[in-house]
Amino acid sequence: MGKTSTANLLLPFLFVLFSSSPPLITTEASKLGSFRFAPRFFGRFAANADLNNLQTHKSLKIQYETRYFTQVLDHFSFSNLPTFQQRYLINTDHWLGPNSMAPIFLYCGNEGDIEWFAVNTGFVWEIAPLFNAMVVFPEHRYYGKSMPFGSRDSAYKNAASLSYLTAEQALADFAALITDLKRNMSAEACPVVLFGGSYGGMLAAWMRIKYPHIAIGALASSAPILQFENIVPPETFYDIVSNDFRRESVSCFNTIKKSWDAIEAEGQTEEGLLRLTEEFHLCRNLRSTQDLEDWLESAYSYLAMVDYPYPSDFMMPLPGNPIKEVCRKIDSFPDGTSTLERIFAGVSVYYNYTGVVDCFDLGESNQDLGADGWDWQACTEMVMPMSSSQSTSMFTAYDFNYSSYQDECFKHFGIKPRSRWITTEFGGHNLLTDLKTFGSNIIFSNGLLDPWSGGGVLQNVSETITALVTKEGAHHIDLRPSIDEDPDWLVEQRASEVKLITGWINKYYQERSVLFSSI
Repeated sequence: MGKTSTANLLLPFLFVLFSSSPPLITTEASKLGSFRFAPRFFGRFAANADLNNLQTHKSLKIQYETRYFTQVLDHFSFSNLPTFQQRYLINTDHWLGPNSMAPIFLYCGNEGDIEWFAVNTGFVWEIAPLFNAMVVFPEHRYYGKSMPFGSRDSAYKNAASLSYLTAEQALADFAALITDLKRNMSAEACPVVLFGGSYGGMLAAWMRIKYPHIAIGALASSAPILQFENIVPPETFYDIVSNDFRRESVSCFNTIKKSWDAIEAEGQTEEGLLRLTEEFHLCRNLRSTQDLEDWLESAYSYLAMVDYPYPSDFMMPLPGNPIKEVCRKIDSFPDGTSTLERIFAGVSVYYNYTGVVDCFDLGESNQDLGADGWDWQACTEMVMPMSSSQSTSMFTAYDFNYSSYQDECFKHFGIKPRSRWITTEFGGHNLLTDLKTFGSNIIFSNGLLDPWSGGGVLQNVSETITALVTKEGAHHIDLRPSIDEDPDWLVEQRASEVKLITGWINKYYQERSVLFSSI
């Protein structure tokens, strides 16, 4: 089958749009990385990204105006609290304006700098001209430049200053911003469609559920809204990572599985830690095997998330099908080669595919794992239990221990998690039934190579709540910029998404027409 451009596939579907003092958070929080929170989303890569060097930014020629909106600190009280400036990116180049009721595409900002998410969400920019849509990317509070209390230091000072960092407050920010923007542009009748990937996808789905009068629909890509207490098995994430490696090579899977014991055995002495430092070309002497194991575990998890079928530089410069390349490296050595030599060659595909790195600084890989926003969210409401199975996982076996989790969060932030709050606020245990009864117009897209897909919605809920599942897809691949190397199944998936979004907008216009004609 020959390649067909996204635009050509999508155009037939388009409708014509016209006519007492809290404790300070200390440097001890930097040790949070050694405790087993859930694996992190991509927001950490948004912290210090060089936007000028992102190929996706150059090829798409994304243009936007940066604006700021005076945002309420606490939407759920009437206390006299300071406001803060929320950054958002906006493009109206293709928008037909309020008289045509042209749509507004709003991306729900994730846990990082909004510009990084904007340049990595090519799908929204590519289809906006087809819909004559405005594009808005609001930044999530406490990330990027949207800092309450005037600075990051003040915002992250203690539990009291961080207490306004919640998903509920973020959604209220988005609702307040878009409502004010529409009012100022006389665009109250223009439909809003939400987009989001990963945590942003969770926010998009939740916003459609909580604010159905604000947005007519949501595309929630790789959104693990079921990854909470007692909904999916806690082993799910690491089982999927492991299966991604095992499907490429059983011997590769087995080498990684036995490498943890090899590392532990070697690291029992100072001399052994020094040998590990040399074996893995580390810039500084290794102080514990845990640091090395975390570094490796992080690489394997992210490789599973970005196991794209084409080369990418989303996080690190990587080849297409990077897990296949990792396993090829691990399996390429002759019999008698040490396990650790094989592991180093494999993990270098992730950390040093370009070959320009002389040594690896484990501290760099964890540079934002201290008292950052996501650690706070994980210690308050975003509690996603994770375990690793002895029989099915290639990782060291461990069980999720909620008591220990609570203790660590209290130690570092002076607070205890509310593990059931997310499911209380947004639903979860009976979510599919609830969505079928009360919800509409949500697309849940997931790729089964993505370890977060295990916490996603993988089946159609109703005629208007659709699951688009791809066997070879990775983490929100559908939101990535389209390229010539896109496989046919991905082009077709995006076309399906546009067809569904078009249906939402058409129905909105039809209902508005009936409403106006009856007045």
